[in-house]
Amino acid sequence: MSKGKEIYFKAAALALPLVFLCFIEILLRLFNYGFDPSLFIKDPDQEGYMMMNPTASYKFFSNRANATQGNREHFSIVKSKNTFRIFVIGESTTAGYPYMHNGSFHRWLQYRLMHEYTGLNFEVINVSLTAVNSYTVLDFAKQIVNYEPDLVLVYTGHNEYYGALGIGSTSRIKGNNTWIKLVIKLRELKLVQLADRIIEGTSNLFGKNIDKRENLMKRMVTKQQIAYQSDDFNRGIAQFNNNMKELCQLLSQKHIPTIIGTLVSNEKDLKPFVSDGKFSAKNTYATGQEKYANGDFKAAKANFVLAKEYDQLRFRAPEALNQIIKKLCKQYPGIYLADTRNLFEKNETGGIIGKKTILEHVHPNLLGYALMSESFYQQINDRNLIPAKKQSEISFAQLLANMPVTKVDSLYGVYQIMMLRSGWPFNEPINANYNRGNSIDEQLAGALAVDRISWRTAMDNLYKNAMANGDKQKALKVTEAVLLENPYQTSYYTYAGRLGFELADLQTSEFYFKKAYDISPTPENANNLFLFYFKSDLPEKALQYNDGLKHGGQQTYLDTQTEQILKNIIKLKKETPSNNINELIASYYHQLRADEAAAKYINKNGR
Repeated sequence: MSKGKEIYFKAAALALPLVFLCFIEILLRLFNYGFDPSLFIKDPDQEGYMMMNPTASYKFFSNRANATQGNREHFSIVKSKNTFRIFVIGESTTAGYPYMHNGSFHRWLQYRLMHEYTGLNFEVINVSLTAVNSYTVLDFAKQIVNYEPDLVLVYTGHNEYYGALGIGSTSRIKGNNTWIKLVIKLRELKLVQLADRIIEGTSNLFGKNIDKRENLMKRMVTKQQIAYQSDDFNRGIAQFNNNMKELCQLLSQKHIPTIIGTLVSNEKDLKPFVSDGKFSAKNTYATGQEKYANGDFKAAKANFVLAKEYDQLRFRAPEALNQIIKKLCKQYPGIYLADTRNLFEKNETGGIIGKKTILEHVHPNLLGYALMSESFYQQINDRNLIPAKKQSEISFAQLLANMPVTKVDSLYGVYQIMMLRSGWPFNEPINANYNRGNSIDEQLAGALAVDRISWRTAMDNLYKNAMANGDKQKALKVTEAVLLENPYQTSYYTYAGRLGFELADLQTSEFYFKKAYDISPTPENANNLFLFYFKSDLPEKALQYNDGLKHGGQQTYLDTQTEQILKNIIKLKKETPSNNINELIASYYHQLRADEAAAKYINKNGR
């Protein structure tokens, strides 16, 4: 055999296994084996929209039993001109745990922006996941850039050690950053997914099965002691720095404005989990308590922060991560800092973060999530990141008062935290004498907390109960809550508009009727706006929607007589007020069965 043929046959022999593996990969894809690793898929229930893929997390977890799922927030495949699209990436705090729905910071932000920029349609898509870290955040950012983001919000760092692929995690992979990222990419292959399933099955057969009765925190931790300034401690910091640096480089180069928040955790009202070795977290924490009791808040804060740093069970991010975030925000154009920590400190006694804003170790309460949204909102304002004019301004105090977080949402968060704290590593049993109560809110929140009903079912029952009791204000709040969860279903805007009108809250009513029409300019939505305006004694605005009614080809359009009456009312309102004019306007409104508007002019005559 010639030298050339020998090389050829050796190359063919070496290539044969690769060809065989490619054949298996193709075969597995033909039979649709395994999971789809894409971040987004087409919404199977709503044509023309995308949603977060329920299996997007699988490639980050060594055992699929621990893999988590995120929110199901839709966005349109074809982005309209008046749409401002915001993506939110992070961990359980960013997802809104334990409230998950309208308690989360992105919903506070969404509610505020939609009421201030009424001419814009805001798509706020939260792709955060519980029990992940910067590897997942970076991977998701690489996919998000392909979906026309106008703004990206990031809050991540507390799971760097125990989140999927973390140093002390049960889903860890030994090796450097490059190797770990390669494994993440390889897990997108069906062949690798098959190999993972075989390894997982063998491990479950001969090893210890995952006990789902244990909370996810315990299931994710394999290394409960990571000493301060140890190799593993420093490796976690380096991992975060590398991944976040790559994320900032990517988004900056793509000219996508990005805001990254500094991290907050409970320092004052949470004892260290594990205190051992050279640095005593327990003693440092005790010193902090003593200084705090004596009113020396500066010294107390220094000790509380150090106690957190020394705590070897690393569920709270070290301060080095905040320093990395601040440095990167200065280094890369278009990457901005939301100093969440600073805002939390301003709202705590002595500037020391504790139970006033944090529920347990890292998750904010409702005030905390509102503050978190405020920190990102301030950057959006200061940097003029929304290229549109505000139609109104909502202060932080107004936001706290108006945000549609129901009592069921609030109680659900309380019950979730009670159950979390009853397990490891808190080990605080629920008081045997605890009485949940028997109100409709407590019943629904309790059923929701143990997965007996869905959130949507809870809201439906709450709405029906409110209407049955004549509490239309509560019914409006529930409707607004469901509306934020389903921003493209215009029927909820219509319900909110009608309830607002019945409550004589004309500003709220107009906002929701108009929003429904802006999202879907149908004759039905035009008719709702028309009815609202002429019943509110605004005939000139009502006539603006005349064309919308006529073009629908429905019987709701204005006939010539009705249109003429409205024009007469407009003409009369321009004349000098008198009893005769008021009576005439009232009679015209009576003809149109708009008694709400007629009453205004009857009352002017003292009748």
